[in-house]
Order: sequence, then C-alpha cells, then structure tokens
Amino acid sequence: QVQLVESGGGLVQAGGSLRLSCAASGSILSINVMGWYRQAPGKQRELVATVTGGGTITYVDSVKGRFTISRDNAKNTVYLQMNSLKPEDAAVYYCNAAIRDIWLQLRDYWGQGTQVTVSS
Repeated sequence: QVQLVESGGGLVQAGGSLRLSCAASGSILSINVMGWYRQAPGKQRELVATVTGGGTITYVDSVKGRFTISRDNAKNTVYLQMNSLKPEDAAVYYCNAAIRDIWLQLRDYWGQGTQVTVSS
C-alpha cells in the first residue's frame, strides 16, 4: 500500500504565504514525477507544478515567480511554497506522484486534498 498525506493548507490574506507538504509512504520502490494540482469550485482540476526525480520543474504560467516546488527524495516528500497569494489561487490542492511499488507496479497516486483559502 502507498499513501500520500498532505498538510499545510489554510486561510491566508491576499499577499500572504503558505507552504504545502506531501509525504509518500508505504511499499515504495521509487518515485518519478511528483506534483501539485488544484481544483476550484466549478472548475476543472489543473496542474500547478511538477518536479521530476532528476529535478526538472514545470509551473503553470499563473503561478510562475510566486510558487516554488521542491522535493526531498530522502523523505519522499514534495513541497509547494506559495507566496504572494491571490484570491484566484483559492482551491483544494492535491498532491500527485507516479510511484513504482515494491512489486514493480507503476501508477499514479493522489493525496486527499488540502484547502487553501485566500481572503481579499
């Protein structure tokens, strides 16, 4: 069994910062891409940022220069530092990871989601 557990969401004023964390645990052999997605009410889930095992990073244009994704491979953890938050950043944020388990099965896993609320 593999699990992704997120933490760090909450309520913040516009212009403020939050840091999300997502730790993977269980029968993990290796982790490929880790990333963050978000879904606002009435909208489709969208990619926010990803980081590969080799450190290649991508961001959606709307968060470039404000959000920073990073990962700690020793801890199987990915982070999302969110600065200069805007009301339009409010959403449920989901962690995602492509994980190969000890039985060599590769699949996508999702966290439970963490709410980010930004007040104007």
